[in-house]
Amino acid sequence: MNTEQQNKQTFLSLPALLKTEAGERIKTAAEWRNKRRPEILELFRTHVFGRAPVGKPGILRFESEGVIPKALSGKATYKQSAVHFSGPGGRGKVRLFLFLPAGCDRPVPVFLLVCHLPPGKIDLKRDSPFWPVEKIVERGYAAAAFYTSDVDPDIDDGFKNGVHGIFDRSDEARPPDAWGTIAAWAWGAGLVMDCLEAETALDHQRVAIAGHSRGGKTALWCGACDERFALVISNSSGCTGAALARHKQGETVKKINTGFPHWFCDNYKKYNDREDELPVDQHQLLAMIAPRRLYVSSAADDWWADPQGEFFSCIQAEPVYRLFGLPGLGIDTMPVTGQSFHNGYIGYHLRDGGHDLTLYDWQCYLDYTDKHWK
Repeated sequence: MNTEQQNKQTFLSLPALLKTEAGERIKTAAEWRNKRRPEILELFRTHVFGRAPVGKPGILRFESEGVIPKALSGKATYKQSAVHFSGPGGRGKVRLFLFLPAGCDRPVPVFLLVCHLPPGKIDLKRDSPFWPVEKIVERGYAAAAFYTSDVDPDIDDGFKNGVHGIFDRSDEARPPDAWGTIAAWAWGAGLVMDCLEAETALDHQRVAIAGHSRGGKTALWCGACDERFALVISNSSGCTGAALARHKQGETVKKINTGFPHWFCDNYKKYNDREDELPVDQHQLLAMIAPRRLYVSSAADDWWADPQGEFFSCIQAEPVYRLFGLPGLGIDTMPVTGQSFHNGYIGYHLRDGGHDLTLYDWQCYLDYTDKHWK
């Protein structure tokens, strides 16, 4: 089977996007929102990411941990905050690192980075291509980030640490649809959004959540669950992120479950080498962002993340955007390296190079929001 035949077979076997589990065809945006979207969300909770045992904690507190009014040579105000929460198993704290552009006379949009790099690489001490806060604030945006291990350390320890230890019931066997680490990070991003909403200098209607690789998977799941995020950015998220599972290129369901057995719920392991039996696929995850904006990026040499599978997923998510009368991606042929597409509600670019989050990626995201948010 050649590549074109394989891709065609992949599309034919994808789970239906606009047909309910009972076989009812979805014809309107209202039917999508009220019938099909809740079904798909529940299927992903049951079979892939797992379900969080708690929404917003009953005890939630925000605390300022310091302000530097003239950071980045006077270009920004730097604020470090802490989100405190507690549950049956103890207390937790997530640090938020926020850079506000100086001299703004109105609330500004913000990029929130789901970051697995340690705080020394995302706080005031660091300005890197991965997290170019100076470039972001120069364009008139706030730059916010949180460290995922504050929510749940990226360690397979039987779900004893982080928020799993705080909220999971220790006196019961762990159910097969219990939340994994990716779902925990997405839940933590929602708490950070609560903190951002308390910041009057921010435009709460224009908050973008962005992540690279495992952070991109997190951003997509968070954006599907929490509709407060106006833009969801997936940077080389690959398997169980933007890439179609049934495309089976690069990292597969078995490979990701073997390498990172704590990232997803136990039910997901049933589909190791059985992607065609999954009741969902990633185009449905992308479609749950509609009618909000979505941006997916790929790298030409990042075979492990399956750039073609990511691009095809965007195409297959477009019908839901059309239900809302919105333009999606607007192309149906895999672009060449260096091309970006910013006209629709689904943005996309394919850059040169490998698995990374680069300054070029950020420039594309900023160009996209300049076009649609300014």
